[in-house]
Amino acid sequence: MTTIKDIAREAGVSVTTVSRALNGYSDVNEKTRAKIKDIANELNYSPNALARSLVTNKTKTIGLLVSGMKKESIKDNFTYEILCGINDMSAEIGYDLIFFSTNSTMQKEKSYAQLCRERKVDGVIIQGIKTDDPYLQEVIDSEIPCVLIDIPIESNSVGYVTTDNELGAKNITEYLIDLGHKNIAMINGHNRAFVSQQRFAGYRKALSEANIALQWEYVIDGAFDEEVAYDATLKLLNEHTEITAIVCASDLMALGVMKAAKTLGLSIPSDLSVTGYDDIILASYVSPTLTTVAQDKYLMGQKATRLLAELLEGHTNERKVIVETEIKKRESAGKNTRI
Repeated sequence: MTTIKDIAREAGVSVTTVSRALNGYSDVNEKTRAKIKDIANELNYSPNALARSLVTNKTKTIGLLVSGMKKESIKDNFTYEILCGINDMSAEIGYDLIFFSTNSTMQKEKSYAQLCRERKVDGVIIQGIKTDDPYLQEVIDSEIPCVLIDIPIESNSVGYVTTDNELGAKNITEYLIDLGHKNIAMINGHNRAFVSQQRFAGYRKALSEANIALQWEYVIDGAFDEEVAYDATLKLLNEHTEITAIVCASDLMALGVMKAAKTLGLSIPSDLSVTGYDDIILASYVSPTLTTVAQDKYLMGQKATRLLAELLEGHTNERKVIVETEIKKRESAGKNTRI
């Protein structure tokens, strides 16, 4: 088995230089580092992860912690696409990745720091934490480097990756307004999600700038759940038949809205225009296809991993990354025919 002594002898440098080069220390000349890495590859060198961690006090392992996963989320590829981005980028930059999940109840039984110690991770990417989850404050107070997905909080050890949720919701609402809609409802997620707060702000701003009064009775929570959104929409449309369009804070809820419209005998988009948010795979396969705000989930995962690595290695002062969104104009939104 090849050791770093073999590499040092072949490269004509000290064992210490080889060790520091392979572990990413910045005090090694780049030409020397490249030479050492080439020799390591030629000799099929495979580092002993345990020995490396004892020397550097780092495992070169990052964790993806997802909170609130449930069976109903199978239709939603959001977390999976983020995971793919994290997985590919972590491999590219030389980090191992482990996945672990939690929920609000589990967070009360085991501290965030304890969970990280048990999994032996250098840093964590977190997705799905709610505003009132115990881990949120623990993450802020912890010195463990962390990158949050869609949670706009930063500190010395914490950064975040998100899209401009307010602007995305504003743009999609303005699109409906441009189509002649004025009685526009919103199926939001829940008030414990940062994205819900931001997307509502965007919806509200679009109405205000168009001189359309906000009707509070038009705004209801759908819990980011298809069936909850279905039931909420039946009640909403039965009570407010004047509504011609609905902005949804997620594609899953938009699917529930479309199902409710069908139950009520409404045609989409001639009777009711519907928009979503996320651009999950099903959005382009349902009939009619769903107009939505597309987020590049894979890129978000890549950016989160890159930011976490830079925090771990002390290579950046940046703490936030904003990924652009795009409106996917499909069949579910059309001109208001009830003007």
